[in-house]
Amino acid sequence: MKPILVIVGPTGVGKTKLSLALAHQYEGEIISADAMQFYQGLDIGTAKTLPAEQEGIPHHLIDILSPDAAFSVAEYQKIVRTKIDELRKRDVMPILVGGSGLYIQAVLYDYRFEGEKRDDQNTARYDALSITELYQMLEMTDPKAAKTVHPNNRKRVVRLLELAQSNPISQSESGKLPYYDHFIMIGLEMPRAKLYQRIEERVQLMFDRGLTAEARRLYDRGLHTQSVMAIGYKELYPYFAGEITLPEAILQIKQNSRRYAKRQLTWFKNQMTVEWFEIDPEHFDDTITAVQAFLNSQMK
Repeated sequence: MKPILVIVGPTGVGKTKLSLALAHQYEGEIISADAMQFYQGLDIGTAKTLPAEQEGIPHHLIDILSPDAAFSVAEYQKIVRTKIDELRKRDVMPILVGGSGLYIQAVLYDYRFEGEKRDDQNTARYDALSITELYQMLEMTDPKAAKTVHPNNRKRVVRLLELAQSNPISQSESGKLPYYDHFIMIGLEMPRAKLYQRIEERVQLMFDRGLTAEARRLYDRGLHTQSVMAIGYKELYPYFAGEITLPEAILQIKQNSRRYAKRQLTWFKNQMTVEWFEIDPEHFDDTITAVQAFLNSQMK
């Protein structure tokens, strides 16, 4: 049976390009692990791989939700595990691609919660997560408590997580024991300064492609839901409300994107076992060749 291939890394590093190359090479299909690409109408700001850019490779878990819908990690886990089973029955390699670490971990591991009391390790894990990921973790740990707090109240969400995990619902080794027998995790990284420059250029390209108009359509619909908490949208809402200028919003998007990239790297390096490849964007084919050589050695 073909292994599950997982491609992770920070935003803007080149995961999409690598995933397409490997899908062609190994006859795979791509499953999105980007929490905000699930939503319809959030195309530019999430750097969604549009149908014309998919090179004939089937992509799953993209555009599956209305932007006013809620979606939990638990639901994602169930859907993706079903999809993986379906692909493997057809002898197709599942290629899980994205930067949402909690979603990926929930799929690959027997992910429930241990109920640990607060300690430095747990605090570091919370710091590495976005408010959306923290809230969804709370939904899995204590759904009733999640309904009592606003999804954007980070301090309160963290406190409820601490309380929930001091009264465990399970004493299993959840999140540590693999759910699948064979998966291979590939990570992409690049020097921090080069990554940040690439992120800033990517944000500017999003505005050139019409991000302001895309976000405005969501704002005009009166949406203030989970979907528009994505970076690139939440910063534009105050601009539409006349609270900040457009240059200020753009600056915030760049800053938040850099911080998110840092959190992503922290999560993957602290929480998962990943084979890392440092890329040079101008010689990306060399990275593809190196990854293929590694995969071939693992699949003998």
